[in-house]
Amino acid sequence: MAGRYEVRSFTADHVDDAARLRAADHLRQRHAMPALDPAYEDAAAVREVIAELLTREDSTGAFVSVAGQPVAYVLGAPRTDPRWGANVFVEEAGFAGTDVEAIREAYAAAAAAWVEAGRVNHAAVVNALDPLHVEAWFSLSFGKQHVHALMPRVDDSYNVTPHDQLTIRLKELRDIHALAALGQVVPAHVNTSPTFSFIPVPPYEETLAEVEEDFHNEAYTEFVAEHEGRVIATAVACSLEVSGMTTKLMRPQSAGFLGHAAVLPEGRGLGAGRALGQTVIAWSRDEGYEWVATDWRSANLEANRTWLGLGFKPSFFRMHRLIG
Repeated sequence: MAGRYEVRSFTADHVDDAARLRAADHLRQRHAMPALDPAYEDAAAVREVIAELLTREDSTGAFVSVAGQPVAYVLGAPRTDPRWGANVFVEEAGFAGTDVEAIREAYAAAAAAWVEAGRVNHAAVVNALDPLHVEAWFSLSFGKQHVHALMPRVDDSYNVTPHDQLTIRLKELRDIHALAALGQVVPAHVNTSPTFSFIPVPPYEETLAEVEEDFHNEAYTEFVAEHEGRVIATAVACSLEVSGMTTKLMRPQSAGFLGHAAVLPEGRGLGAGRALGQTVIAWSRDEGYEWVATDWRSANLEANRTWLGLGFKPSFFRMHRLIG
């Protein structure tokens, strides 16, 4: 079967055909996920995204045809964040096709060059409701690492129901030191079993400086949970467009975002995370958004239970493979 696939290095000459393939995938995926932006059913809109991916430093990939007809491509580029080591990321516009074997062939060709260059940490963002694409990457030894999720706008009857020992309110200047301490919680938590993310825990002085710098940034609305006069948890609400992890083909046209949530270890068990999640969901409704989004590491057991329990449904997975 492999002989029927014509595999070439991805070049600028392939952008138009790649855009048509990706636009067709987007149309197909919107039947399962109507929240996706219909603008990217237009190959011209997708072309801009793919062309930008190709301009990134060290962007490389492979393009696959059968009997001269385009059937699949894979295009990736490294991220500079040192936490990822020598890596390549395939974003949601970085691959397309309905032929699983063709996608596998494209990855095989692209990955050979990536590994030869020492880039052994591979990630791909995959539509969670597209079983064909999930299977393509799963069959290439990728596993689910990160979950992006959506839920539709709730109606006016939706209520925030905190534990009677909790007070949920907007942050205040007096909370700065508590917020700085909470800024260390998520990195420390996801370093533990079973997530093992190895994200460095920032020093307290660093998180304090970030809180002070961003405190009056109107792009973010931050809520806190207070128990017996002490702030034990926080959650940040904003537009999904603020999220650098959620790129264009992943975004609904109108979505709020639960961008960050943290609960002090000694504050767990009171339902503070759940109450803050409900608060952001209600905030998103009140701000007029049609959807609300969040994301989490799939191995973060507490986050996975809490956000799925609130009604978020997976929209995209970041699939991951470490070679070595």
